[in-house]
Amino acid sequence: MPGHGSKPLKKIMMTNPKQLTFPWEKTFKSSFDGFFCDNKNTDLVNNLRLIEGDDIFIYGPSNIGKTYLLQALASFYSDLNKSSLYIPLSDIKNYDTNIIDGTHEADLVCVDSVDEIAGIMDWEVALFNLINNASLTNCRLVFSASINVGTPNFSLPDLDSRIRKLDSYEMFSVQDNNLNRALMHIAHSRSINLGEREANYLLSYTKRNLSDLVGIIERLDSLSMELKRKITIPLIKDSL
Repeated sequence: MPGHGSKPLKKIMMTNPKQLTFPWEKTFKSSFDGFFCDNKNTDLVNNLRLIEGDDIFIYGPSNIGKTYLLQALASFYSDLNKSSLYIPLSDIKNYDTNIIDGTHEADLVCVDSVDEIAGIMDWEVALFNLINNASLTNCRLVFSASINVGTPNFSLPDLDSRIRKLDSYEMFSVQDNNLNRALMHIAHSRSINLGEREANYLLSYTKRNLSDLVGIIERLDSLSMELKRKITIPLIKDSL
């Protein structure tokens, strides 16, 4: 269960729910099993899975899976009956900072897109306070950003100093020669019946960006269940 302060956060994260729910839609939660770990990211994932692990700063390009990995870590803690919270700063930075008051009482807090609040003094102070309070409660903090730990340029020098002292890991995108395996792995983890021929077709005729590809197979899965058709190349052609 999330720690104190999570209820208002949940409300904000649910401000844009789907208006309609269809019987063919699936729900799933992020998990380490559902994350395709490219060889270059092995050390990062192994470190995240250490329950007594240190605070970490993860950086890497957008749309490579940082958000999914943070959510998978939060789910991992929850499965072990530990309290965890995922905070998407890009979504909540326009809200009052009291939304994260008390979150340091959780066992784990994952803060996504920390670079989004650089220059917003109220949020920089709130993040600095979170780091200080978490050190008193043994709350583990894991941050992510699209830029290196040395480049957010926070206006608050103390926050800048604290962030720079964290162990940092660069997260890499899936290599091109692993994209087919990654797509098949993700489809299997989400119970999406995607064949090798169809996966190869997607890799040949759509963007070779894993985030975009996952979005495509999710839409194809919903469409195939709605139409009661298998995911085939003709169906893919009709939907693209």
